[in-house]
This record gives sequence, C-alpha cells and structure tokens, in this order.
Amino acid sequence: MPKTDKRIDAYIAKAPDLAKPILEKVRAMVHEGAPGAEETLKWGHPAFVQDGILCGMAAFKQHCVVHFWKGALIYGKTNPFPDRIVSVSDLPAKKAFLGYVNRAIELNATGARLPRAPAKPKKPIPMPGDFEAAIGRNARARATYEGFSPSHRREYLEWITEAKQKETRARRIAQAVEWMAEGKPRNWKYL
Repeated sequence: MPKTDKRIDAYIAKAPDLAKPILEKVRAMVHEGAPGAEETLKWGHPAFVQDGILCGMAAFKQHCVVHFWKGALIYGKTNPFPDRIVSVSDLPAKKAFLGYVNRAIELNATGARLPRAPAKPKKPIPMPGDFEAAIGRNARARATYEGFSPSHRREYLEWITEAKQKETRARRIAQAVEWMAEGKPRNWKYL
C-alpha cells in the first residue's frame, strides 16, 4: 500500500482539469516503481521521497511539469520530459518512467550527488588607500584584518567600495575600524 498524503489529494483536486489525469498518472507510476516512497509537499508542490527526493510534479493553468531531482544522473542532458506536459500522452512510456524511478531510488540509496559546477574565482578587490590608512592607525584593527580569511576581508572591502557618497564611505570605514578593533567580521551580527 503506497504511503499517500492527503495534501497531495487536495493539490490534485484543486488542479486544473487538464492537469488532473497527468498528476494521477505520474503519482500511480511513481508508487508502482517505488512502493516504499512517501508523498510530501516540497516548495508547495507534490514530491516523492525515499532516502531523499526522487521526483516531483507541479500543475499550472495550462500545463504540468515532472522533475526528477537527480535527472542529470538518471537520463543525462536529454530530458525526456517536455517543458510543458499538456496531456498524459506527453509522458514517457510507462517502462521508461519506471526505469527513471528505479534509477532515482538507486542513486538515493548510494548517496550519489549531482556534480557541482566549479565556482568562478572572484576578481580581487584592491585595498582602498583611505581604508588602509584607517586600519593602519589602529593596531588591533590591522591585526584583526590581517588574521581574517579572504572571504571576511572581501566582505569589508565590498562594503566600503560600494559606498556611493564620500560621507557614507567615511562612515563605513570608521565603523569597520571599530568592529575590527573588537575582533568582529563584517557580518558579525549574523553569526
């Protein structure tokens, strides 16, 4: 017996008439392929979970979408689902769909993760002369700044260089020196 959620029943009941048969078909195929999967809402839309998110579906005014969480690992770059599913016939064949569900279960069970795109290196921000002079006059602030990680240094440099008016910049420099003299990073309030 599949583990259903009354919220999903309500979601399907409120969906446009065009979407109801599509959502019901997807729901049935997921439960056939993953009898142990649980239904839940993720980001306000139905999702199926078993050792992590398997897939989800959503209804809009004139179409539906189906998304496998680890789709890139399941079916590669060629997504078999159209961007806009407007009828049950737009869904992949049942055998193929069940294959995607089974692959999603395997990936979740093994803890597979989607590859992340490498982070783009950020351009260095040159030390403004007025800021350097201000922290040079306060030994504790200078020592704190030099002990910061590059990201903490960058937070202060961005904050100061983004000021548009001279008065704002001067006020920020004074505040930065005060905080650094106390050993605080720029966003210390949120730690």
